[in-house]
Amino acid sequence: MAKPMTKTQLVAALAEEMGSDKKAAGAALDAVCNLITKEVADGGAVTLPGVGKIYCRERPERMVRNPATGEQFKKEADKVVKVTIAKALKDSVNG
Repeated sequence: MAKPMTKTQLVAALAEEMGSDKKAAGAALDAVCNLITKEVADGGAVTLPGVGKIYCRERPERMVRNPATGEQFKKEADKVVKVTIAKALKDSVNG
């Protein structure tokens, strides 16, 4: 399995794709990440065309078990971030 792309590598590739410098590409990437974070934290969803949909889902209160001790306890309701991958991306990886 290939190593994941670092932020520095992503900014460099984005700058090359945009025909811009790394500073502008880094600012664009940070702006997009901040917008996604803000929207999902407020309960919304963001769709990145060709990539997928990022959204927040609430999980109800439930009983869980500590695997080390076997003790059961109640876990409070919480929120979790989910990503649904777009069909176009799945097809490009598998095809």
